Amino acid sequence: MASIHITDIEAAINYWREKSPSPDGVTLAPELRALAEVYALMIFHHQDEAAEQGFPPKALDAWLAWYHTTPDAPCIAICSTSQGDEECKGCGRTFEEVQYWPEMTPSEKRSTWRRITMIGTAWRFNKYAERATESG
Repeated sequence: MASIHITDIEAAINYWREKSPSPDGVTLAPELRALAEVYALMIFHHQDEAAEQGFPPKALDAWLAWYHTTPDAPCIAICSTSQGDEECKGCGRTFEEVQYWPEMTPSEKRSTWRRITMIGTAWRFNKYAERATESG
């Protein structure tokens, strides 16, 4: 089951804080309020992921609005999986992740992004970082 990581919820909260700042320092935009409720429950229950299934609809809409501002694929047009590698040297995705990327849900894609970013060994993060900046 796909999950949304707490760092993505934090990023979405920051996106909405910038997009819809509080007029009085207390009042929250509806999108912020929806995300803040999920975030608070995750903190209270010591969880770092929330299942996509069952995610409150308003919070999911707010998260998806942020998600659509992020780069879709980590590809930097140097695909070694087409040459037989199980994991792409360019972006860090597995052969299956590259192959099924168009069918993946937003939370599955973000999970992959999180994994490859945490590992950080793909060329997009070092050797060709400037190419990654241009493409995504």
